[in-house]
Amino acid sequence: MMAILHDSRGAPVAKAYYSTVFEQPAGEVWKIIRDFNNYPVWVHGAGASEIEDGKSGDTVGAVRNVLYRGRRIRQRLLAQSDVERFQTYEFVDTPTLPVTDFSATVQVTPVIDGNRAFIEWWAEFECDPPRRVGLTQTLTGWFEIWLESLRDEMALRPVPAEI
Repeated sequence: MMAILHDSRGAPVAKAYYSTVFEQPAGEVWKIIRDFNNYPVWVHGAGASEIEDGKSGDTVGAVRNVLYRGRRIRQRLLAQSDVERFQTYEFVDTPTLPVTDFSATVQVTPVIDGNRAFIEWWAEFECDPPRRVGLTQTLTGWFEIWLESLRDEMALRPVPAEI
């Protein structure tokens, strides 16, 4: 999905968005995502990851330094909520795509019917207008791929018994 939003100055901002439903409970999915350093656990193609400066993977301000398909990527955790089950992050260095003012959010919401999880991943960014559609489609496709790899990881984990 692509949307054109506007920032406080009225300038256009692009938004890439993908969502899906998992058969596992939201709390179980969130256990994997919430640690900002768990990226290699659930994203196929991600190699070693470390949180810089001795911070934990759930500390706002933590910088994740991850090797992804031969590229070193550094991202900062901007916000996280265990109540609302979301985390928002940004690039620390120059992004691997030609974008600026990039921030992305992953959110896990309970689906009461069937005790499942609704997962959304979106990014807002600025870029040259002629590249907006292509970059939005690229990010949306990546979010889909990465959430499918999370689905694969979740399928390997036992579902806890309901009480």
